[in-house]
Amino acid sequence: MAKAMKSKQLSFEAADKVGLLSDVTRAIAAAKINVTAICAYGMERKANFMLITDGNAKAKKELTKLGITAQEEDVVSVELSNKSGEMQKVAKKIAEAGINIHYLYATASSGKTATAVFATNDNKKTIKVINAK
Repeated sequence: MAKAMKSKQLSFEAADKVGLLSDVTRAIAAAKINVTAICAYGMERKANFMLITDGNAKAKKELTKLGITAQEEDVVSVELSNKSGEMQKVAKKIAEAGINIHYLYATASSGKTATAVFATNDNKKTIKVINAK
């Protein structure tokens, strides 16, 4: 059964360059901050990052030292079983509630659970719908 909750995500844009991910993660790790979810991609010479940490305020401060200004945004984190069909169950609940998903990124491993991060047009309703029995 999936469990959804409100989370805070850091997002920022920077000039796309070799080593940027290394620079960002080194700064965050040096401050003893754990990244629990991340999405990063390059487009039109810009690098776009979205990440959830266990210390967003401290991470923002460390990123500032790199010349990066990060914004904090509300998102929905969903812990779900790491097995076939679980994402479809969540997606179906969201769709049936008439909620539009702006974007999604997820983590998975060989463990029993995976984490998906959603931004929707109604995050509060998304959490309620996913957590309904």
